Amino acid sequence: MGLGLLGRGVGDVEFLAFCGARLTVTDLKSKKELASSLAQLKKFKNIEYVLGRHLLKDFRACDMVIKAAGVSLTSVYIAEAKKHNIRIEMSASFVAKLSGATIIGITGTRGKSTVTHLIYNILKQAGKRVFLGGNIRGMATLQLLRRVKRGDIVVMELDSWQLQGFGDSKISPHISVFTTFLPDHMDYYGGSMARYWHDKGHIFKYQVKGDYLITGKAVAKKIRKESKKPASKLIVADRVTLGEGIRLHILGEHNRDNAALAAAAATMLGIKQRIIKKTIEDFRGIEGRLQYIKTVRGVKIYNDNYSTTPDATIVALKSLTVRTAEQRRIVLILGGSDKGLDVSELMREIPRCCKAVVLLEGIDTNILRIKNQGLKVKRVRNLRSAISEAVRFSKRGDIVLFSPAFASFGLFKNEFDRGDQFVNLVKRLR
Repeated sequence: MGLGLLGRGVGDVEFLAFCGARLTVTDLKSKKELASSLAQLKKFKNIEYVLGRHLLKDFRACDMVIKAAGVSLTSVYIAEAKKHNIRIEMSASFVAKLSGATIIGITGTRGKSTVTHLIYNILKQAGKRVFLGGNIRGMATLQLLRRVKRGDIVVMELDSWQLQGFGDSKISPHISVFTTFLPDHMDYYGGSMARYWHDKGHIFKYQVKGDYLITGKAVAKKIRKESKKPASKLIVADRVTLGEGIRLHILGEHNRDNAALAAAAATMLGIKQRIIKKTIEDFRGIEGRLQYIKTVRGVKIYNDNYSTTPDATIVALKSLTVRTAEQRRIVLILGGSDKGLDVSELMREIPRCCKAVVLLEGIDTNILRIKNQGLKVKRVRNLRSAISEAVRFSKRGDIVLFSPAFASFGLFKNEFDRGDQFVNLVKRLR
């Protein structure tokens, strides 16, 4: 249920088809919209497609439904399958059950991607047989079943949707890392932080004695207040526990918290401290997260494409403001599709850090009400124009920051496409 265009659905279908499963692939997108994904599967004869719609009958006449992330909580199709006692699975939790591997799961509103890659890099440097899975671009988690052996380690980035699968299966990772909990996806959860917390909580809910739960102080406090005490050992790690002895290449004080969480997870697996320290200090970050692209005529340009909430953009602004010689040296590009989040604090922060703002027109960009306070503000219709205007507003020593604060929208296939377009356009600048 849900083939998509990101590559993960295609890879899962390819694996199942290779194994000989009789598959019905159903997606609300049309054949035309899914053309690139369908082309990768054309060699398989054991796949039937139902595109542009779902059919209730398909959810009665099957042995199992594997649903993609983001399926509605009130899906009548999933309800139909459950009514007929049909097993519902999601790829990440399915691999966790079948692989026999030690699962390290990382969730959180912010920071989970950075922590996931930090942990993976540390374990690789330590010589462990370790694999990435979950919410990783272009990576199909089911494909891991071809390679992972009992005793291996799988490091999974898990969003709230993927954790629904863990909840349905009544399992949690052996080592769970919960980075932050902040408002997000309120359009999906109907404005309910409680529903959002419920899904996130599956990261630790079914842990057993001998498992570990690693969090920062804020999440630990919320767990103690609102959840049944987990059976696992709770470890609290933050920038204080990390200490001052580790020097980071990645920007922002929040990344000291992320590094502390990764270090704690690696320590639980017995990794030597010298390996942990060296790997963290060598880490250069990941694409789309305060990613430095290039300097053009003395102006540094950063890609923070995956900051899709106001809170994330605020952190980006603060991280880069610290690195400037004075305030208001940032030209910010933002805009897109609202997720039902409060933008008021972002509207207060922008005048403190920015000399100019370029608003990329989107479904909900018009909800932004920026008080001028000497700011230059320009609305544009496409990303090329946004970059051009941002550079025009800049002078030597300034920073252009692309940190949308919103989800992607009609100008792009998805957030990956948005980030790719930004990077490609910037690299052409002279």
